[in-house]
Amino acid sequence: MRIVTLQQPGRIAFGPHCADGVGPDLRRWGCSRVYLVTSPPVLPHAERVAAALADEGIAAEVFSEVLTEPDLEMLEEVRIRARAFGPDGVVGVGGGSALDLAKLVAALVDADGEAREFLGTDRIPARRSRLVCLPTTSGTGSEVSPNAILLDRADQLKKAAISPYLMPDAAYVDPLLTLSVPPSVTAATGLDALTHCIEAYANRFAHPAVDVYALKGIELTGSNLARAVANGGDVEAREGMSLASLFGGLCLGPVGTGAVHALAYPLGGEFHVAHGLSNALLLPHVLEHNLPAMPERYADVALALGAERAGTPEETARRGLTRLRDLYRECGLDTSLSELGVPESAIPRMARSAMEVTRLLKNNPREVTIADAEAIYRAAY
Repeated sequence: MRIVTLQQPGRIAFGPHCADGVGPDLRRWGCSRVYLVTSPPVLPHAERVAAALADEGIAAEVFSEVLTEPDLEMLEEVRIRARAFGPDGVVGVGGGSALDLAKLVAALVDADGEAREFLGTDRIPARRSRLVCLPTTSGTGSEVSPNAILLDRADQLKKAAISPYLMPDAAYVDPLLTLSVPPSVTAATGLDALTHCIEAYANRFAHPAVDVYALKGIELTGSNLARAVANGGDVEAREGMSLASLFGGLCLGPVGTGAVHALAYPLGGEFHVAHGLSNALLLPHVLEHNLPAMPERYADVALALGAERAGTPEETARRGLTRLRDLYRECGLDTSLSELGVPESAIPRMARSAMEVTRLLKNNPREVTIADAEAIYRAAY
């Protein structure tokens, strides 16, 4: 059995109202000045956190201008603002974009050099500030991963920074923070979480220590996502999806994702399609491509999603694809690249860009050539 490294926050709190522990915990850790990073739709959540910090005698400043797809320029802007405030703690409140930006701010607020220099693996030298994350969507799992993704507008491609210093000190996964997420975002982010789990389980570097998270995350998504989309106030369904997202995030550091994410990056980089939606659009088509390479694993995925067992692993896996497409219809995600305004002429260009994401393609169960990438984009078109 190969070596696997499991990196996790020192504290993971899960459940309704667990976010109430943020202020007392930061006070116990000796923080006196905390910089909050959030986005406009969830600013009320961040303001409540800031008020709770004030109750603990902690000064707080809020940056609430996070874009859906944060870029290098935004990171540089918020670094300057945070440095002027002089925080000893950083709190991210929001979806994956806000959390990723908060993680990078915490790690780079005192660092010399431009943000671009820290993209890649193990290029961040240290982190002085405490780092806490509160997700308000059930999708990226960023609150428990050592990864952060930014858009490089010059290359029209999303790029990653990966470092143990990007792992938060604490994550507070409070399903009540997700109740106001609209149905379309609930669907897209939920399928992002599902993609993390599927790509970690059917992966060249899959590991039993991670499989348990991946399969349970798939099962939770299959039984809860449509319910959460249909009724955002269904607390039980929101709890199930928050847990699925958490489990997906725990897969990202030790195993990682594959071709779905690699092919999704150009969609976000050039056409600004939200990350969760990009993954959702590509997932069934990448699975069609991958299925012959790992039929037994994809059969396990199918069963976890709720499909019936068939006579052979491949037949069972194909039932899983049918179940996945049914889930899409239940969630109202019957869409395509063409309906999102992506021109067909961009497909060769996107395929070339996707081929550059070797960090993820090496994990994929089956080789993806540039011709394969074009075929997958056309199938999603």
